[in-house]
Amino acid sequence: MKQNKKYRKLKWALVLSGGGAKGLAHVGILKAFADRGFPEPSLVVGTSMGAIVGGLYACGISPAELTRFVLEEFDITAYLDSFVFKLNGPVGKVFQTGQMLGNFATRRGVDSGQGILKLFEVLTQGKTFAETKIPFRCNAVDLVSGKELVFSSGSVARAIRASMSFPAFFEPLVEEKEGLVSQCLVDGGLADNMPVYIARDVGFRRVLAVDVYHFKTVLASDLKTGPHIVYRAIEVAINTMERKRSAPADLTLYTADQASPFNFFRKKELIEVGEQAVREREPQIQAFFSGRQ
Repeated sequence: MKQNKKYRKLKWALVLSGGGAKGLAHVGILKAFADRGFPEPSLVVGTSMGAIVGGLYACGISPAELTRFVLEEFDITAYLDSFVFKLNGPVGKVFQTGQMLGNFATRRGVDSGQGILKLFEVLTQGKTFAETKIPFRCNAVDLVSGKELVFSSGSVARAIRASMSFPAFFEPLVEEKEGLVSQCLVDGGLADNMPVYIARDVGFRRVLAVDVYHFKTVLASDLKTGPHIVYRAIEVAINTMERKRSAPADLTLYTADQASPFNFFRKKELIEVGEQAVREREPQIQAFFSGRQ
């Protein structure tokens, strides 16, 4: 759908949070915005899954194309080199436990992330940040220096891959200098899962954010394995940081879904969750794009 004429001069930034599979709701948000003729953002900022969806969108993949790809082509198991993610049932659980323990002892993560990186390189057509249709930023954390990094140059695919490197599950993206490891990059959500400040630092006064991350209490009986403990510890850390966030957006949309961040098989439902979030906040969104909020 064409952009509504009354919105054309609006300059605004879109910030998409991390949240694993829940981040597929970002696709529904973008689709609903396009269907209503809302203006494209002048900057896209993303973390983790938000970096994936936001980076592909910034590279020129339309919301309609993103929706079609997710529903018709995307199967995460096809891009993972670790077979533990592809087995179900009791036998699968035995192999999962063995391989995960083996990988934890000998590698930096359960999955190398190479298959995912190749997919990003294809989908972004090898674009650099200077070549995106919409300016784009994403963040990651360098385990070597302990600092958050904001990507604004170089390969978009590699930046996305760094931003979504959830510790223990995906190997960090390693950058080398003179044959030595100079950076070991992991999920940007460890530093800021909703980096509104990046848009503010670039100079944007109007920022709309989408938060797909939901923190909730769990049962002690759910914390059965080392990976469960690792993931929960990271969830708690991210939740603590979010409460201290000092750079709020002008408007934040929250998606209502309590699914596991690893459940990528509810694609249609998660996209609908994003569309529903837009329907529920449509008056506020229209006010934002009309410059009244």
